[in-house]
Amino acid sequence: MLLKKSELIGNQTIEISGSKSISNRLLILHQLFNNIEIKNLSNSQDTQLLEKALNSNSEIIDIHHAGTAMRFLASYFSIQEGKTVVLTGSERMKQRPIKFLVDALRELGAEISYLEKEGFPPLKITGKKIEKNTVTISANISSQFISSLMLIGAKLENGLEIILEGKVTSKPYLEMTLKILRTVGIANHWDGNTIKIEPIESDNHAEKHLQNIPFIVESDWSSASYFYSLAAISRETINLKSFKPYSLQGDSALREIYWDFFGVNTISEGAEAKISLLPEHYFNFPEKIVLNMNDCPDIAQTLCVTATALKIPFEITGLETLKVKETDRLLALKNELFKIGCISEITDDSIVSVKFFEPNENISIATYNDHRMAMSFAPYCLVKEINIENEDVVEKSYPDFWTDLKKIIETKA
Repeated sequence: MLLKKSELIGNQTIEISGSKSISNRLLILHQLFNNIEIKNLSNSQDTQLLEKALNSNSEIIDIHHAGTAMRFLASYFSIQEGKTVVLTGSERMKQRPIKFLVDALRELGAEISYLEKEGFPPLKITGKKIEKNTVTISANISSQFISSLMLIGAKLENGLEIILEGKVTSKPYLEMTLKILRTVGIANHWDGNTIKIEPIESDNHAEKHLQNIPFIVESDWSSASYFYSLAAISRETINLKSFKPYSLQGDSALREIYWDFFGVNTISEGAEAKISLLPEHYFNFPEKIVLNMNDCPDIAQTLCVTATALKIPFEITGLETLKVKETDRLLALKNELFKIGCISEITDDSIVSVKFFEPNENISIATYNDHRMAMSFAPYCLVKEINIENEDVVEKSYPDFWTDLKKIIETKA
């Protein structure tokens, strides 16, 4: 996707599809309890793959690159009594560790075996009735492992008590899962290092108290990050729908981050479920951005590109989970930031800018089969012409991204 040097058309409105994170959690709960009517479901490839897997009768379930689907389905299929499946994915998926989740499920009594490399997909899962109700899992790994357990907790005969060990990573995602459970009528509480999910018995009478109401999925804050970047670089207003003033999503931290460091104010219009991104024109940019993004690592790439476009030094920590995403995002980010004029250094959990310089022409960004690499670098077209390789990777989370982007930019003469 070649993006000519462009300008932003101010005050345009974009409507983003439902949150992938919320949609995926609701699909699992709908399949378990059949009590939720989901509206504004995400149109992302990840969500479509999960929905297809949940409705499949095949013994082999291939979720391609969908990491969330792999993790959520591992727990889901573990409690499907009498059903045996092979859960597999792409070659990259087979390199993404799942041992901590499998160990936790086995501790509960699940029957899971590795078909290739120990600790990695593909998995053979034979569903069975799980009677144990206490499990211990490391908290400083992917929050999706823990959410995966939480989503099946109410379906277990005795509920589920999850004991977390170590520092919690991406805490807002765990809080999101708990809030969604409560919204659909499943009692839970988080006290110290223990999360408790109360049981819902499987007979119809016991499930009647679960709310049978429509759940309208709010739009995706991770996807909104690219428009915050465009607003910050261009200093023009962008309007986004459908967003709620009080969000379940951890990536709604965007509002504070982009105000604190880039002077982009977020104005909510609750009646229209719309937010307006209003850049402050006389904002004094910071000498350096120092930020721990442990709670919202998925927007780190966008922030680094924004900072590079505006030549604001940055030191971002709390990014240990980025090394086991679709690619090693820290290494990929370091490589591609260099192409747009930023020398950076990385550790296992951080990235720091060292020096900015004037980049060469003919910039071509490798995407590493990672949707966020493609979309986070796209706003740089407001600075220079840029080519985004393998642009179709955006289908994983935001299939309409290029169409929506072209609605609000125009080529600079």
